[in-house]
Amino acid sequence: MTSSDMTTDLGASVKRFSRASVLVVGDVMLDRYVYGEVTRVSPEAPVPILTVTREVAMPGGAGNVVRNLIALDAAAAFVSVVGDDQAGSDLTALIGGQERVEPWLLVQGGRTTTLKTRYIAQGQHLIRADREETVALPEKLAERLVRIALDAMAATSVTVLSDYRKGVLSESVAAQLIAGAKKLGRTIIVDPKGRDYTRYRGADVVTPNRKELAEATGMPVDSEAAIVAAAQSLLRDYAFGAVLVTRAEDGMSLITADEVRHYPGEAREVFDVSGAGDTVVATLATALAADVALEDAVRLANIAGGIVVGKVGTAVARPSDILAAIAPATGALRKVVTPAAAAEAAERWRIRGYKVGFTNGCFDLLHPGHVHLLEQCRAMCDRLIVGINSDASVKRLKGPSRPAQGEAARAAVLASLSSVDMVCLFEEDTPIELIKLIKPDLLIKGADYTRATVVGAELVESWGGAVALAELLPGHSTTATLARLRG
Repeated sequence: MTSSDMTTDLGASVKRFSRASVLVVGDVMLDRYVYGEVTRVSPEAPVPILTVTREVAMPGGAGNVVRNLIALDAAAAFVSVVGDDQAGSDLTALIGGQERVEPWLLVQGGRTTTLKTRYIAQGQHLIRADREETVALPEKLAERLVRIALDAMAATSVTVLSDYRKGVLSESVAAQLIAGAKKLGRTIIVDPKGRDYTRYRGADVVTPNRKELAEATGMPVDSEAAIVAAAQSLLRDYAFGAVLVTRAEDGMSLITADEVRHYPGEAREVFDVSGAGDTVVATLATALAADVALEDAVRLANIAGGIVVGKVGTAVARPSDILAAIAPATGALRKVVTPAAAAEAAERWRIRGYKVGFTNGCFDLLHPGHVHLLEQCRAMCDRLIVGINSDASVKRLKGPSRPAQGEAARAAVLASLSSVDMVCLFEEDTPIELIKLIKPDLLIKGADYTRATVVGAELVESWGGAVALAELLPGHSTTATLARLRG
């Protein structure tokens, strides 16, 4: 098979992800990020004072596996336990609000929902504060969880046990779920924790990282040969179908009873490994649920893992990201991205301390007036994202004869400008949804607008951003240019 054939096959596999249905059972937690600025030291103690500017909360642990599944277009069922506290309520709302998720978050009275709060200033972690409870579930609650999980397992193709050792996947619970998967003929993947893997006996795939492999086997893992030997000991001792060892920037190793495969690291640059293991497990499960062969499923998981470590924070990989990694765009076209990718880039830039600007328009025929406007926009910020109306949107706004150029051509021309850092299309008549997603620090339009007529002005100002009006270059407009051409 040629390299081109393999690329085509992987691309076709990614396009089947929307057919996948995956059950996740495990420890859910709430990841809270508190961002701010530090400009002085407390007079009460030698500690920095964090002036909070914003807070973000998202599902963590097994909840992050679910988040990744949804990003990959898979359908997910999720079974876990939360406490009857604010963090549990927040998690229930966050997970229940996601499309394509069937949540079964059981509530245990008096239990503390795992909450991890990270305080971050100028891109640096100051401290992390954890609240958690790690005792096993009461017997009756564990029995109820197993019943619900087995019912959900029958309606899905692949099951993931996401074990963070917070009490949900006790030895008996894990063993019953693996036995149930065998009986139902379902594939079961385990993201393991701890030294004793007895509870995972018989799983189809386990996914320890290098450190976890060393802890579980007591063997060295300082070379590929050593990793293979340690993984083979797990295969023998626990009757696993396969061991997939994640090795951070060094890639992955897949070891089965019949073969060994090493997959080199895919990340061009590593910014943050947070949650990368969850992305790998979610991608592997999605691919297997879409009837992708194990070896190719691992290749896709390796690509997805390389994508998220190149992002900042607990990120996700989307089908578009994976397809772009399989067959990357070249030159200026790399700047043309999806709205979700633009939002992630904006967040990454803000964490690094950059001011993110946003402007939008149809940009039907690029003329000197556009170039002048965009150069001004870029001078006002550190990174500029340009939103452009889709062809359908332009027709609704300008009439059936427009646009003169299709959206792909308009995006490519804009992306070729040095003043533009990123371009993304929006389908609506206004960019308000895109603005909500990107959350720019600066919203810029031409001086033919007023502050009151700029779409999204109040929204941007509500989170501390600003609105600016750029001067126009007289004598240039798309409508006049088209009229001259047609005349």
